Amino acid sequence: MTVGTTPRLADLTTLGVGGPVGRYVETTTEADLIDAVRTADEAGEPVLVLGGGSNLLVADTGFEGVVVRDVRTGIDVPDHSACAGVTYTVPAGTPWDDVVAEATSHRLYGIEALSGIPGSTGATPVQNVGAYGQEVAQTIATVRVWDRERARVRTLPVVDLRFGYRTSLLKRSLLAADDPRRDPRDPADERAPWGPTPRYVVLDVTFQLRQGTLSAPIAYGELARALGVEVGRRAPLLDVRAAVLELRGRKGMVLDPADADTRSAGSFFTNPILSASAADELPADAPRYAAGDGLVKTSAAWLIEHAGFARGHGLPGAAALSTKHTLALTNRGGATSEDLLTLAREVRDGVRAAFGVVLEPEPVLVGVTL
Repeated sequence: MTVGTTPRLADLTTLGVGGPVGRYVETTTEADLIDAVRTADEAGEPVLVLGGGSNLLVADTGFEGVVVRDVRTGIDVPDHSACAGVTYTVPAGTPWDDVVAEATSHRLYGIEALSGIPGSTGATPVQNVGAYGQEVAQTIATVRVWDRERARVRTLPVVDLRFGYRTSLLKRSLLAADDPRRDPRDPADERAPWGPTPRYVVLDVTFQLRQGTLSAPIAYGELARALGVEVGRRAPLLDVRAAVLELRGRKGMVLDPADADTRSAGSFFTNPILSASAADELPADAPRYAAGDGLVKTSAAWLIEHAGFARGHGLPGAAALSTKHTLALTNRGGATSEDLLTLAREVRDGVRAAFGVVLEPEPVLVGVTL
């Protein structure tokens, strides 16, 4: 465990905003990660566990607690069964795209459409990270966690993780309202000064991947067109990875220090899931996708654009929509978290006024509310 020079959260997040922290700890072993969280919990200190910092919007005032950054990396491959596929067990701190690159280079498919997504592996099951027709829920077998409520390590199988669109048991499970580690100033957790207090800390994630030189069936029209195949067909595995990286790069969704459009938290709003009757109220040309149980998913980007917000909206200000993709809120240089929140509220309120749909943020908000 390393207790380093205390940085600002702006230095630890892809949005590049956020104030100072009370104490900063980097952990290089599972035992140190657990010990850092347990010690802070016993002392009644707020805890924020970080990986890649790619899905956070943190207050300009910072975080008056312990920031624990998991910097463990590596992939354990305990089996190579051709029938059952290949198991990858990955420490939570491992950069996610390193896992995708390793899998595709060894002819393992199931996560290739998730290429180029920034952040750590431990964050992927929390959000049920997905893109271009794939989600990590399709390949996750188990997630090992430190259960802060029970103070023990647990292994959660996929059936217990209750994955949904950009959510999971891990995201929804918070410490109990009467738990002393919840911020006493506001027991309604989502409004607490430090944001939601998660019950589980991800230690590692185990994936079950299949062997083959072809990808999983292509489930997303844009990707299928880029590959020159029909939806539902398969394509050479490495071609799929290359095509996804190209598509994401064009949208500013692959980190590049030289490109301000990538100084973001990815897609800032999730695609709304609506009742059939609410979807019927949208314009006829609004995208509609079946979302199960009679629900309909529509496109947040379409709603934003048709509510009058073009790419680059907000320029020349410090906070603006990406010039490549309206779902990304970007820090053009010198933006504060309040600058980004002002922009997010403008977009959210504009979409609500135009279509009666309330957009929900995808990043975790720490010390701020939308």
